[in-house]
Amino acid sequence: MKKQKSIILKMDEPLPISNPFDLLTEEIIFAILDSLNDDAFSKKSFSLVCKSFYFIESRHRKTLRPLSSDLVLRTLKRYRFVSELDLSLCPRVDDAALTQIASSRSSLRSINLSRSRLFTHNGLSSLVANCAGLVEIDLSNRAELTDMAAAAIAEAKNLERLSLLRCKMITDMGIGCVAVGCKKLRFINLKWCLRVSDLGVGLIAMKCKQIRAMDLSYVPITEKCLPPILELEHLEDLVLEGCPGIDDDGLATLKHGSKSLKNVSHVGLSSLTHGAEYLQHLFLAYSLSVTADLAKCLHNISRLQSIKLDGCSVTTSGIKAIGNWLASLKELSLSKCSGVTDECLSFLVQTHKELRKLDITCCSKITYASIDSITNSCTSLTSLRMESCSLVSKDAFVLIGQRCRFLEELDVTDDEIDNEGLKSISRCSKLLTLKLGICSNITDDGLTHVANGCSKLKELDLYRSSGITDEGITAIAHGCPALEMINIAYNDKITDTSLISLSKCMLLKALEIRGCHSVSSVGLSAIVMECRQLMVLDIKKCTNINDNGMIPVAQFSKNLKQINLSYCSVTDVGLLALASIKRLQCMTILHLSGLTPNGLAAALLACRGLTKVKLHTSFKPLLPQSLFEYMEARGCALHWRDKAFQVEIDPKGWEIALWKKS
Repeated sequence: MKKQKSIILKMDEPLPISNPFDLLTEEIIFAILDSLNDDAFSKKSFSLVCKSFYFIESRHRKTLRPLSSDLVLRTLKRYRFVSELDLSLCPRVDDAALTQIASSRSSLRSINLSRSRLFTHNGLSSLVANCAGLVEIDLSNRAELTDMAAAAIAEAKNLERLSLLRCKMITDMGIGCVAVGCKKLRFINLKWCLRVSDLGVGLIAMKCKQIRAMDLSYVPITEKCLPPILELEHLEDLVLEGCPGIDDDGLATLKHGSKSLKNVSHVGLSSLTHGAEYLQHLFLAYSLSVTADLAKCLHNISRLQSIKLDGCSVTTSGIKAIGNWLASLKELSLSKCSGVTDECLSFLVQTHKELRKLDITCCSKITYASIDSITNSCTSLTSLRMESCSLVSKDAFVLIGQRCRFLEELDVTDDEIDNEGLKSISRCSKLLTLKLGICSNITDDGLTHVANGCSKLKELDLYRSSGITDEGITAIAHGCPALEMINIAYNDKITDTSLISLSKCMLLKALEIRGCHSVSSVGLSAIVMECRQLMVLDIKKCTNINDNGMIPVAQFSKNLKQINLSYCSVTDVGLLALASIKRLQCMTILHLSGLTPNGLAAALLACRGLTKVKLHTSFKPLLPQSLFEYMEARGCALHWRDKAFQVEIDPKGWEIALWKKS
């Protein structure tokens, strides 16, 4: 009889561990995953470390957004603890799929079906019946849904948030069912529900006493529904944009209304004299003339923090009246307001010194004096937008860098800023967004200053800034490693050297090089090989980019969602290569001389995640009708364009000669 072998471990010897990660508890791993919530790449890498991490990651995930309808059930099998399901990229979810989701996800709390087109009230009934914990449903853009769907939703007794945006077939009867059944509603969006009237809105207000926010934009209601709405004790946000049935007399009821109301948006709010005392945000864009009388109505609302007057006609007396408000404004938008002068703007900023965000885009009458007052009074500004302020001299931009060191966003598009201005602005070390489009006075020297001082920069717009060359872009690439978006469109001095430099910005998500005729597939390949998070790519009119550039795009840009290939030298081969990018949703493919009808049809069929494609009308008679029907059923909209090849007029009215066919 053989002796059995025995193993003796000394007390001071460590136990053999095959996987050191097994020592980490699930709580520790969950804490690590919590810190990676905003980084999908890191999470994926994390789950591939070992089997235990793979399974723990699947238990940790609570939100899920499948890339296509075909992946829904497969991913749900892996992620069994998901409570928030976003199917906005899945247009082909039908009743059977909803039934399967419902049967396997009784703990589901939120579902987004805003792009799903194949399900009916039967699928919704199954979902609601099996998922009693549902608190949020988004059914936006389902114009075919009827009151039967609303009746199915009404069974979700715990529902708190409901969006029926553009559900144009739902009537007061369906909304009444929701009002009776969903007593816990806090938010409802009925924007563009054209068959809903005062009756349905009134029922929601009377039955759902917990409502915090209502969007009734473009709903055919009148002032009759306002009294019950304004009796809502917790109402904070009310949007009434595009409701012509409510006039100033109707809005006068607001002065007897809800004391908790924080946000109001409507075209005629001149009656808000003694309105909601807790009003914090007011939106009056493109609506009325801002006079002293209107401004005085809001004089005593001490909690008002922001006001948006974009596109309104303003008077000096009206702006001065705003300057005298009891409230200390944090945000003010006067974009495209006619009537803004140095006098009134200077007075306003001297009394509202706590401003954090100011938008004076297209205020064409202001000069150096306004910028002097703004920067002297509002030194805590974090955002300044002043596109197309043509009378502001170059010296004024020096003041911005000297006095506003907390700036995070600056838009000086189409202004007179020069290198000295950029040198001063480079002192704003917190700057995240800088827009310098159509700034003809800046050169590489100015960009070098920005690169040296603004290392946190994430977004840079240099559209048509013709003085910029590879030298300036290289400086930005080295000095701003956190760059996520750059626009260097229509800068003819930019070559592949710039793209090779930018490939070091590994967080880059959006690249626009439209009209940069000197870049080629070589530079594009360098970008996509290193910048794996690229989501938006515009290479329109880059005629030296061909199929050799598309192959690496397809191989490395797995997160690409949007691409514009118009006027490039890409053929059927390159377009078909892009079909492997599962996240690709939007394509613009106008005037590709190497594209054939058969190649286009094959690419459209292969790119299964597409939701929007822009095509030239010349292809329409060459493709089968069955293809259009199939694409539409899959949730992809085809937009046909009949643009001429030779000439394009840009927004500034300049005529740009395009490359002609050989």
